[in-house]
Amino acid sequence: MNRRSVLRRGAALPFALSGVGSVTAATAGRNRQDDYGPLAELRVPKAKEVVLSADGRTAFLAVTDGFAVVDLSDPQNPAVVHENREPWAGEGNGRLEQIYDVKLDREADLLAVVGPANPRNAWRGLIVYDVRDPTAPEKVAVHETASFNHNCFATGGYVYLPENTSERNSMVVVDARAGEEVGRWSIADVDEQWTEVGPNWVLHDLYVHDDVAYLAHWDAGTWAVDVSDPTAPELLAKVRGRDPGTFVEMTRSEARRDYSEPPGNDHYVATNDDGTLLGISVESWDTDTSDDTGGPGGVTLYDVRDPTAPEELAFIEPPPTDDPTLGGTWTTSHNFSFRGDRLYTSWYEGGVRVYDVRDPSAPALLARWRDSDAASMWTAEPTDHGFFVGTSHRDGPRASSESSADRAALYTFPDPPADAEPLPPPPSATPSASATATGTTSGTPTDASTPTTTDTASATPTESPDPAAGDTGAEPTGTAAAGPGFGPLAALGGLGLGAWRLLRSDDGR
Repeated sequence: MNRRSVLRRGAALPFALSGVGSVTAATAGRNRQDDYGPLAELRVPKAKEVVLSADGRTAFLAVTDGFAVVDLSDPQNPAVVHENREPWAGEGNGRLEQIYDVKLDREADLLAVVGPANPRNAWRGLIVYDVRDPTAPEKVAVHETASFNHNCFATGGYVYLPENTSERNSMVVVDARAGEEVGRWSIADVDEQWTEVGPNWVLHDLYVHDDVAYLAHWDAGTWAVDVSDPTAPELLAKVRGRDPGTFVEMTRSEARRDYSEPPGNDHYVATNDDGTLLGISVESWDTDTSDDTGGPGGVTLYDVRDPTAPEELAFIEPPPTDDPTLGGTWTTSHNFSFRGDRLYTSWYEGGVRVYDVRDPSAPALLARWRDSDAASMWTAEPTDHGFFVGTSHRDGPRASSESSADRAALYTFPDPPADAEPLPPPPSATPSASATATGTTSGTPTDASTPTTTDTASATPTESPDPAAGDTGAEPTGTAAAGPGFGPLAALGGLGLGAWRLLRSDDGR
């Protein structure tokens, strides 16, 4: 039996697998824009990140307590064909929890599953699966880590992990099949003063293309590292970011505010297919409403044809929100992907947006969709088959009156046609935070849509409490609230006492 027939035969499985709901066709009316909306919605409880197979016919999802595999052969009827809600229950601190990220080494058909996403008393590590048969993944390696694992990247037979231990905040390279560390690198190797900085230089995410690793180091900016020899990474360039001296004299309150507001907050990085165009997303909010420095972050594009000399090209504005605080409606940028001359972006409750980047100095908006009451989009991943997918991590009571575990979902969306015309510009710009790590507005704002009846923001809290993560259920306010990414408390809580001592008290330097 060939792989395709196995997948089709498995299409009936979603209704038998524990916790997995049904496929819902796109419904007309609610919060549509320009008659554009999803093809289907597949409920997958606790869904977070999604990555696609090389042929774009299979999706692999992080589902918080495990991972799931979805057949995309029919984008109007996606179907779960495998679900593992307990990938690790071994020795140590027990279960692998808070699995927010999975990554696929497409050449080797190896799936990396990591957790926990934030500091917690649980087993910490990486599990690698052979997914040549996506309906029956086989565990091939286990690697225990020294820190929590919010994200990772897999390519060329290696898994790249951010190791945030406060001492070095290193990129660690692991042999995917052997499960053994083979190399590591830290920006502290460039400047030891980073070891005197508190939480602001966490390595949040990374992306590897053609032997270049791009590291999103939050307030420390983005760095390009040569990994042609994974056992001996070397610095290529600092794409952008501030110096460690900016942070060492900050009080604790200053550091916490800086952690959530621009400038800085480099959150996610990715390149286009040929590695010549780099995108950097900023995840930020307004934690001090007494001034106008905070707000949602966007995506900045860089020319990296020469990765040692990156050139800033454009800044893409976030969708509008009437409440940019941590307790409001989140429209800050999250994860994104390139395919050909297009950029596919996710914006939490700002939905998903597709841009034409044939001229990367002037990205043009081709399609947008949001339903702020029902969906909070985690990522957007394109295929070569006329559609793209996105996940909503919405699993709280705000989504609907349904059970709080039932609303997280994978969506499929139609790709805008090849001859799609850009959407008309908005009548006026909505103020938002710059994506640059230097604190200056970069490029020309390309999109800041004004809310309409079909693009309306709501000020209702975006996240339901997660008791397993230690949430209290109270509405998040100020910098003390932790979001689905590295919230301020999550990051600060993951640092050792040495880093805490280095943060100056509020009443004295």
